[in-house]
Amino acid sequence: MTTQNLLVELFVEELPPKALKKLGDAFATVLADQLKAQGLAPADAQVTAFASPRRLAAQVAGVLARAADKAVSQKLMPVSVGLTADGQPTPALLKRLGALGADASAVAGLKRAPDGKAEALFYDSVAPGAELATGLQKALDEAIAKLPIPKVMSYQLETDCELPGWSSVNFVRPAHGLVALHGSRVVPVKALGLTSGNTTQGHRFEAAVSPVVLKDADSYAATLAKDGAVIASFAERKAEIARQLAAAAAKVGGGCRPIEDDALLDEVTALVERPNVLICEFEPQFLDVPQECLILTMKANQKYFPLLDAQGKLTNRFLVVSNISPADASAVIGGNERVVRPRLADAKFFFDQDRKKTLASRVEGLSKVVYHNKLGTQGERTERVRAIARAIGQQLGGDVLAASADTAAQLAKTDLLTDMVGEFPELQGIMGGYYARHDGLTEDIAFAIEDHYRPRFAGDELPRNTTGVVVALADKLETLMGLFGIGQRPTGDKDPFALRRHALGVIRLVIECRLMLSANTLVNTAFDAFPRGFSDAGTDVLEFMSERLEGYCRESGYSAAEVDAVVGSGRWIGLAVVPQLLAAVRAFAALPEAPALAAANKRIGNILKKSEGEVAATVNASALVEPAEKDLFAAMQATVPAAKARFDAGDYTGSLQALAALRAPVDAFFDGVMVNADDPALKANRLGLLKQLHEAMNRVADLSRLAT
Repeated sequence: MTTQNLLVELFVEELPPKALKKLGDAFATVLADQLKAQGLAPADAQVTAFASPRRLAAQVAGVLARAADKAVSQKLMPVSVGLTADGQPTPALLKRLGALGADASAVAGLKRAPDGKAEALFYDSVAPGAELATGLQKALDEAIAKLPIPKVMSYQLETDCELPGWSSVNFVRPAHGLVALHGSRVVPVKALGLTSGNTTQGHRFEAAVSPVVLKDADSYAATLAKDGAVIASFAERKAEIARQLAAAAAKVGGGCRPIEDDALLDEVTALVERPNVLICEFEPQFLDVPQECLILTMKANQKYFPLLDAQGKLTNRFLVVSNISPADASAVIGGNERVVRPRLADAKFFFDQDRKKTLASRVEGLSKVVYHNKLGTQGERTERVRAIARAIGQQLGGDVLAASADTAAQLAKTDLLTDMVGEFPELQGIMGGYYARHDGLTEDIAFAIEDHYRPRFAGDELPRNTTGVVVALADKLETLMGLFGIGQRPTGDKDPFALRRHALGVIRLVIECRLMLSANTLVNTAFDAFPRGFSDAGTDVLEFMSERLEGYCRESGYSAAEVDAVVGSGRWIGLAVVPQLLAAVRAFAALPEAPALAAANKRIGNILKKSEGEVAATVNASALVEPAEKDLFAAMQATVPAAKARFDAGDYTGSLQALAALRAPVDAFFDGVMVNADDPALKANRLGLLKQLHEAMNRVADLSRLAT
């Protein structure tokens, strides 16, 4: 059968920009999948998604006008039910055949085949292939129903409905046009009160013709670009905006570049159909305001692209992505400059007002801000964070670090009470750093206040100094212990307090800053900061951190078995040395002796578990009888002390590799020695030997978890 490309377009009012890309991809994917499922399109059919502010469209290659007929074998009923003893059809069988459009003449052609313990009758027939109009209607209905619409609108239809002006339809935005073209032929389908055709609308203001007539499915994008002044492809429009932004920045000169923000680029791409980048500017005096404030207000409120100089400093130029391309763009440029000025003036006003009060003077106000109804105010929370920060600072750097961490922790949340953070919550911490410098505090304290939320997300930078690391740890530990203590552990994919992110932040801070602090110490320090009688959720927090640690290690490239040997066993000495332990396990696993030793270790563990009572790790050398157990004991005497010395020196790889020499004596031991001897003293001595071996082998990690 000959095939043609298929195009389907829904023309609607302006779609929500933050959802446009997802809507376009979902529409094309579901539509194509449904056509493939009905045999109207090949499984490897090329699918092209189009999405602009006023349209969702999909082009599917190689679509049939009618799907191929399909052989169908249908199970009817057991033979004993469908046929009498002399082979005649029963009324039940005839009724079932009638429902399928067949009669008694089809009985002779029925097939018998085993079906479980019985034999059943099967009716073979040929199902006619779906017609494109029918199949596309089904696919279109499914694509519309499965759109990930953030919020549905309800609106009334005026034509082609049961009650004009009263019949309503639910969709993301009111729809005004439907195109369905198979090659150059219109496929008759309906959706959202619309009937398909071959015309659409172009740009609101710059289309050359209205309506835009589409000759065929293949010319969709080109016709819209030529006659409609619309770049229909989201990806092409995004690339064109990026190109124009770079060109405009180059035109400004001085090494300027637009700020990199892929989310902003996606949102702007979803706001324009024919992008035109213009260069604007604002008064240089606004640059006295911290650039984070100006950048945020331009991006969040106006969707502008601020320009940075070669050193990454904000300039007084910014780029606007316009949806129109007038011959004289001065009015558009002037309008955008006029709009941004009050925004920047507000930011300057907030900054000036905030600096009239010191951060220290705002500390008392934290006691009036509720943090959580079960955990008290921000003031009470600050005191807990201070206590944790002092304790960790004392352990890591003595009185000096404890004092600086205490000061930073006391002031870290005070910028929540400033006008700037009240207007732009995203700037919390950042503004605290600026105000700390204005108050004459040291750069160390200012950086710590600014960085104490870090890392805020996967891949985020860590605090820039030790004081910041300590306060960030304290802040995250207080959050974990407090919320776990009141029963707010995350469930499933729900994590309203971002506790997974906080736990991962603790792990990254300790490991990547190489802090010699155990997880137990951290959790106990956090718990001690809470008032007496507070629920101790330390065990739950440790388990939760262990789960995050496993994920962190796997994302670092280690296998599940390697991670399980170090983290899953709970044998890790401290968070900071986990990378070294993993590297040691990986190096050991590569040795030829590793599989046999891992299997032996697993066997030893099982033997010790089954033994009655606690096995003492003591051996009476004079009570060893068999040559194999004597040889193993001698090999351990020569090997284990060296392995322990390397372990104590932090050479975990060398410690494990030293144990590789035990493979032969261990194998010989299990081949020639009966551990569970009849003589209780002999049995206890052999168990003690295995206990010593087990402790030596598992000092770095649980090697049994490497056994396959």
